[in-house]
Amino acid sequence: MPQSLVKLYVHIIFSTKNRRPLIDEEIENAVYSYLGGICNRLECFPLKIGGHKEHVHILSHLSKKITVIKFLEELKSHSSNWIKTQHARYGDFYWQGGYGAFSVSPQSIETVKQYIESQHEHHKTTTFQDEYRRILREHNIEFDERYVWD
Repeated sequence: MPQSLVKLYVHIIFSTKNRRPLIDEEIENAVYSYLGGICNRLECFPLKIGGHKEHVHILSHLSKKITVIKFLEELKSHSSNWIKTQHARYGDFYWQGGYGAFSVSPQSIETVKQYIESQHEHHKTTTFQDEYRRILREHNIEFDERYVWD
């Protein structure tokens, strides 16, 4: 039987519902670790996870066993449920309905990892909305502002 060989890298971005700044310093690292655990369970091995108060970036392999939408459903539903159990202040935590998923060439892996690592510094001068718009434009993705920010 022929072999199926796949090596896909994906940069995923999604925010909290209404971009609420709920990913605070107390829970931030635990959220990234929990998301990494979900990635590992799904064989979408993470290379870097980070973000800022209202959004996350995940750079990972994409397993040949799962679709992008199923991967995102698993990430968002399981992590949202877990976050709600961490403290009463997270009781109404939700992720936005949408997401961005962008292919990454093997030659760009280190650049994307460094970009994710620098999120706190980056967001001292740039809003999440401006960052996301720029990334969409860089990937030539047409979008309607009315439907991007749920």
